[in-house]
Amino acid sequence: MPALKLTDDLGRTLAFTRPPQRVVSLVPSDTYSIVALGAGDRLVGRTTYCEHGEGVATVGGTKDVDVEAVLALGPDLVIANQEENTRAALEALAGRVPVLVSLPRTVAQGFAHLARLARILGAEAAPLLRRAYTLPAEPPPAERRAFVPIWMDPLQAGTGARRAAPPNGGAQYVMTLNADTFGSDVLARAGVGNAFGDRLRLYPLAADLGKTAPVDAPGRDVRYPRVTLDEVRGRGAELLVLPDEPYAFSAGDERVLREALPTARVVRVSGKDLFWYGAWTLDALARLSKAVA
Repeated sequence: MPALKLTDDLGRTLAFTRPPQRVVSLVPSDTYSIVALGAGDRLVGRTTYCEHGEGVATVGGTKDVDVEAVLALGPDLVIANQEENTRAALEALAGRVPVLVSLPRTVAQGFAHLARLARILGAEAAPLLRRAYTLPAEPPPAERRAFVPIWMDPLQAGTGARRAAPPNGGAQYVMTLNADTFGSDVLARAGVGNAFGDRLRLYPLAADLGKTAPVDAPGRDVRYPRVTLDEVRGRGAELLVLPDEPYAFSAGDERVLREALPTARVVRVSGKDLFWYGAWTLDALARLSKAVA
C-alpha cells in the first residue's frame, strides 16, 4: 500500500506503509480511544494510569515513562501527548520509534485526532466515528458562567515550602484554566462559559497573584493561571464546577471556594468527562450538559 503520511500536533510528519500492529499508549484517553476503535488487540503497552486495555504491559506513569520498558516491547507506534508526557521521554523515544504526539485544545481537535488515529490503525469504518462527525461547528451560546478550579496548593506564606493541607482546605491560591484548553471547550459545548476564559498565566507566581510585575516567559504555558480567592470573588460565576481529577476537592476545599462564590451552585463532575479527548467525549458531552443544566 502507498505510505500514509500524517502530521502530528508538533508539526512532525509520520509515515506508515501498513497499520501499526504493536502500539504503546502513554495517554489514558488515547488508550480508551484505541479500544473504542476496535484496535485494542494492537496494544502492547500502556501507563499505570490507563483504565482500559487490560492485560498489556505497563511502562510507568504519564510523567515518568520508562523509556527502556517501552522500547523493549518493540512498538511500531507510540501515542503520546505534549501535556501529559515529559519532553525528555518523548525525545528519547522519537529517536528510536514513531511517536504520534497530540495536543487538542478543542472538542473538534480531539475528534480530529480520533479520526487521525483511525486512519493510522486502519479503523476508518468504526461506527463511533460517525457520531464524532455530527458535532456542530460552533458551541451553543453560553447560558451561565462557571469557575473551574483544577488544583488547590496550600503553601507557607513567603517561603514557598509545602505544608500539610489545613483541616478547612485553606489555600493560598487556586489553579484554573482559560479558554485555550480542552476542558474549557468541553464546557462551552455544554452551554457554559468560563469565568477565567481570558485570564493568562503570568510568571513568576507572585505576578500571577498580583504581587509583582510579570516577566517575559517565552515558550511557557500560559493556559493555567493561578488565582487568589479574591480574584475568584471578583470574577463571579453562577456555577462552581469541581472535577474529581487531577485534584480531588475535599468538603473543606468546597467550603473555602464557596466563601468566594456563596451564591454559585456546586456541580461535581468527572475529570475524565472534562479532560479526556477523543472517543470518551462522545458520551461525556451529554453527561456534562445534564449536570450543569
